[in-house]
Parts: sequence; C-alpha cells; structure tokens
Amino acid sequence: MTVMEFPIDQYKGEIAALSAAFLWAATSVVFVVLGRTIPPLLLNFAKGVMAISFISLTLVLTRQPFPSLPLMPVSILFISGVIGIGLGDTAYFTALNSLGARRTLLIETLAPPLAAILALVFLGESLSFADWCGILLTLLGIAWVISERTPATVVSSPHPFRGIIWAGLAAMGQAIGAVLSRLALVQSDITPLWSTLIRLIAGTLIAFFLLLIRPQTRDKTAQIAWSFRLIGIIALTAFGSTFLGIWLQQMSLKFAPTGIAQTLTSTSPLFVLPLAAWMGDKITLRALVGVLIALAGIAILFA
Repeated sequence: MTVMEFPIDQYKGEIAALSAAFLWAATSVVFVVLGRTIPPLLLNFAKGVMAISFISLTLVLTRQPFPSLPLMPVSILFISGVIGIGLGDTAYFTALNSLGARRTLLIETLAPPLAAILALVFLGESLSFADWCGILLTLLGIAWVISERTPATVVSSPHPFRGIIWAGLAAMGQAIGAVLSRLALVQSDITPLWSTLIRLIAGTLIAFFLLLIRPQTRDKTAQIAWSFRLIGIIALTAFGSTFLGIWLQQMSLKFAPTGIAQTLTSTSPLFVLPLAAWMGDKITLRALVGVLIALAGIAILFA
C-alpha cells in the first residue's frame, strides 16, 4: 500500500489516537518537572481551566453552532470526565511523584486491555483475533521499553506501594473514562470537541471540589513562587496535552473501537525515545527491540 493509497478516512480514529500519544509524550517531561513544584490536584485543576478556555475560544472563532445535547449522553460524558480526568489524572500525577514516569507508565499499560474488556462486557464491542494480537504485541513492546532499568530512571520512593495503588487507580480511571466516552459518542451526534469540553468541565469541577476539602493542598499552593513564566509553561502544556490531546483522544474513541483507541493512545513511551535521542540521551538496543515489537502490533491494527 502506497502513501497515496492509504485510506485516511478509514483509519482516522487510529491516526487521532497516535497523534494524541505523541502530544502526551512531548508534554510528559514538563508535567514531571511541574509536579515537583505544584501539587497534583492543583496541577490537574490549572490545566483543566486553561484547556477549557482554549476550547471555548476555538468554538467562538470557528463559529460552531450550539448543538443539541441529549441528557443521557451528556450525563455519561460528565461521569466520564469525573472518573477519567478529575480522579484519573490526579491519581496519575500522584503516581508520577511517587514512582517516576517509567514505572507509572508500565502500570498504565493495564488501561487498554481493561478498556477492551469493559467495552466487550458493557458495550458488546468485540475485537477480532488479529486485533487482540495487535493490542498484545503493542503493549508488550511498550512494557519492554519502559521496564528497562537504568540509573537515570530508577526513582527511590519512601512509599512505593502507595504509588502502585495510585497508578492502578489511574489505569482504571482511564479505562472506565474511555468506555463511557465511547458509549456517549456512538449513541449521539455530539462532536469530539464538545465531548472534550463536557469531560473537561466535569473533571475540573471535581478537582476544584477536592481542592476545597484538602487544606494541606491549599497550604502548599501558598508556597508556590508564581510567575508569568510558570503560568505560561502550564498554559502551553495544557494546550498540547489537555486541549489537543484529549480532543484527539475523543476523535479516536468516536471512530475506532475502544480497545484499539486506548492501545494506540498508550504508545506515548515510544514517542519519548526519539525525543530523548534528540536531547542527547543514549537509546539502548533493548529499547529499539521494544519499539519494533510495538510497531509490529500497530501495523496489525492498521491491517
């Protein structure tokens, strides 16, 4: 199949998922650095507010008409945002602080098979044997890459078990959020941009509520040295990861089965490797083998 013959419309869900994974990879390092200064709840709330602003501006500039928003799909998307963004992302940022990026992402590879199983049970969404093989190969390659132990990636933590629990909760939140989003998107005419806005509003509201009931987070907030530079970094990262990333994720869930979409959006660690090489890090043979395994799985999903 040549580039000219590639059926882009047929695979627009898969392409959107890979694009989201690339954006999340490009911004993941920034989130790790920001997490050392800003508490997870506050970081989740801040990026949510900024992403909502970007979406609202986009809707105004593109003059999109206000759509009909059926109560049931909107309610499902709202719950999806509470679980996947409000609770799931907060758990993810907390796990990053405890375990580091690699070990957190390793546990996060549980999200795609969980999403596929939940979609099978609750949505009746079955996958072919080839699709399952593609998912397993892709996840095997990702796990092989991020499980590599190097001095730069080993993070000591006084509470590793707590970090594992947070990472597991993040994976479960992602899986449930993805299945609920898929359910709402396929049963309504709500566009991915509007579904992104609804989910972000829900997730940001729950983050704000949790901020109000956690005085220790407010105390840490008062100690942050706020500056235009820090706010600008948060805004730029929110634009790439939260606004564009979640929008593309919703597009993938609109046009691709849940398990496939969730698998391809989990390929962020593969995109981190060329970025790391560009920054001067040495890429090992083990990492390259893992990438090749994952690419084989992705090729099967596009076959």
